[in-house]
Amino acid sequence: MPFRPVETEKLSTAVVRQIEELILRGILHPGQRLPAERTLADRLSVSRPSLREAVGQLQDQGLLVAKAGAGIYVADVLGSAFSAALVELFSRHEEALFDYLSFRRDMEGLAAERAARLASDTDLQVVQAVFDKMEAAHGKKNAAEEAQLDADFHMSIFEASHNVVMLHMMRSMYQLLREGVFYNRNIMFKQQTKRAVLLGQHRAINAGLQARNPQAARKAVEVHLDFVESSLRDEVRTTGQEVIAKQRLDSVIDSMN
Repeated sequence: MPFRPVETEKLSTAVVRQIEELILRGILHPGQRLPAERTLADRLSVSRPSLREAVGQLQDQGLLVAKAGAGIYVADVLGSAFSAALVELFSRHEEALFDYLSFRRDMEGLAAERAARLASDTDLQVVQAVFDKMEAAHGKKNAAEEAQLDADFHMSIFEASHNVVMLHMMRSMYQLLREGVFYNRNIMFKQQTKRAVLLGQHRAINAGLQARNPQAARKAVEVHLDFVESSLRDEVRTTGQEVIAKQRLDSVIDSMN
């Protein structure tokens, strides 16, 4: 018969499974500090020795790291997605920027479609809360804050799509974006007209999600990222034209001397 005796799970094993799940679901982020040992043990309703055993196992797995005098942190599990050499290569080549945007368009369109179908009511409340912050920040005209909320909004959609592989892959991609490897997000918020358009595009994405309309959500994402690509191509073109204009000016000045 295919039956086996039921075994009681060790408390430390249960703790390991819970923390693994939180990391897998993206609820615990790379670099996030865990609560102090006593606090965490109380929250988990386990003894401190059981917690230490679990933490030790997670450290051996490379999911947690101890920092002397600072505590226990979630390991930078996204750091190995791209080698340092490849990241440097990305940052130097314009082609990588537009390939990145094309990849985002495909992945985020799929994520929005999935989120409209699969997100829980709470997931959609999170998306709505981030969008509400975006609207509130719009009047402040703080480009850095708007760029951060823009990233948070898109990540909330990946979280609501309930695909953990896609979530962690895109978290890694967004980390490179935040570091300015592909482009400086702040340039998208320089002009008042573009800021208003961007906010309207995010409003359309949110509306599609809240209405649980997969096609509308995906289409809104695609319209948004097509606009981002067009704006960045204009920026690249303008920058190149300015270089040529300065060369012409230098030539005119030299001819007058």
